[in-house]
Amino acid sequence: MSIPLFNSIASWLLKKRYHQIELFLKYPSEVQEEVLQQLISFAKDTEIGRKHDFDSILNYKTFSERVPITSYEEVEPFIERARKGEQNIFWPTNVKWFAKSSGTTNAKSKFIPVSNEALEDCHYKSSKDLLCLYLNNNENSQLFTGKSLRLGGSKELYEDNGTFFGDLSAILIDNMPFWAELSSTPSSKVSLMSEWESKLKAIIKESTEENVTSLAGVPSWMLVLLNSVIEETGKENLFQVWENLEVYFHGGVSFSPYKDQYKSLLPRKNFNYYEIYNASEGFFAIQDRNHSDELLLMLDYGIFYEFIPMDTYGSLEQRVVPLWGVEKNKNYAIIITTNAGLWRYKIGDTIRFTSTNPYRIKVTGRTKHHINVFGEELIIENAEEALKSVCKKTGSEIKDYTAGPIFMSGKEKGGHEWIIEFRKPPEDLAYFTEFLDNALKSLNSDYEAKRYNNITLMKPLVHIARENLFYDWLKLKGKLGGQHKIPRLSNKRDYIDELLHMN
Repeated sequence: MSIPLFNSIASWLLKKRYHQIELFLKYPSEVQEEVLQQLISFAKDTEIGRKHDFDSILNYKTFSERVPITSYEEVEPFIERARKGEQNIFWPTNVKWFAKSSGTTNAKSKFIPVSNEALEDCHYKSSKDLLCLYLNNNENSQLFTGKSLRLGGSKELYEDNGTFFGDLSAILIDNMPFWAELSSTPSSKVSLMSEWESKLKAIIKESTEENVTSLAGVPSWMLVLLNSVIEETGKENLFQVWENLEVYFHGGVSFSPYKDQYKSLLPRKNFNYYEIYNASEGFFAIQDRNHSDELLLMLDYGIFYEFIPMDTYGSLEQRVVPLWGVEKNKNYAIIITTNAGLWRYKIGDTIRFTSTNPYRIKVTGRTKHHINVFGEELIIENAEEALKSVCKKTGSEIKDYTAGPIFMSGKEKGGHEWIIEFRKPPEDLAYFTEFLDNALKSLNSDYEAKRYNNITLMKPLVHIARENLFYDWLKLKGKLGGQHKIPRLSNKRDYIDELLHMN
């Protein structure tokens, strides 16, 4: 089969899925209620199902009253039993895969169950949907005339009592359908290499010889790879390496701080950027329009969604609403019930709905990743927007950053302390800091109120990080490459103090 013919057939098959997507766009509440009933019915004879009498749950109201909201710490005993080979605890089919995830806040690893249903009906289905939506919006795409350069996790799978654990990307690669393997680079062997710096060289060696038409991976680590490709090849931009490159599929961290750097590497106005929102627990949302910063919540992946308004999160007044109870422009923590046996599980992410017809979202941060020591409620979305604005005004470029509190001491007021590693530093740090402070005030009224006349908060303290500070910090912790992320905001000083010590 010729490459152009394969491209045409693959595009036609993927576009057929769009009619199913249109169904949940038209009937979102009904589709979500059906997902919930299917999950309850399928798991009614599990240990969890019997405990909560799933057999008699006929609607969302009863489900929400009977099944408690849970955190990882609360479900960990069940997961540990499953990892030792016990079955039918929280999901009826055999669960032999566990995605190891330490996140950015806890040193202790989490092991997230990944069932066959989650693999097929969520993770792989979403990959096809991403292509479907992209192709539906770009009819002249030649995506399948070349390969996708994927940059996933960097650790192999480990066996324990007949079950397997490792990075989610390692699980996905190990179970990858043949069509995905044929259309991807580097090889699975290179993708699963555990040592990041050796892996980087191997990826460059393999991928620069391929006709790469798309990129897929976390922006921070993909940027490291792409800059290394430029350095290795001596080219001015990536189109001189891969002339048919047309789209970058990205997720995992905010793209905002990196966008200008990507534009300098990919200087074509018609180049596309498509964002995704996925995690070890599932695949949740996809950008469904060109040049948009909103993500379409995918409602038929075997995941039932609930939301906690962040203004009540963790309080005695905490309330939980289903999808049909959300409002636009409010910050929510996400609760999921999944086809891998997570029941009303807090994943730790926060989102904001930009539309409820259809349901489109923006990821705003993490429930644990904010600064609220003084009632300022500073979230990652505020930080990213402020930094983007300040970089534009000062002509600077940011590589990585983190921020934490300066606690009040005696008569000294509190504040926020930032460590920023610049790719292109500002000419005047004081000027940069002034703009950052003003940008945060304009974006966050609580921050502005606490900063008024320095009543509670003093002006931010900004340090310029030495080159590769964050890279060296991650290397020290064994967290180079893949899905590992820099913690952006924290209510504690742990990260700030460690980094300052290494700076």
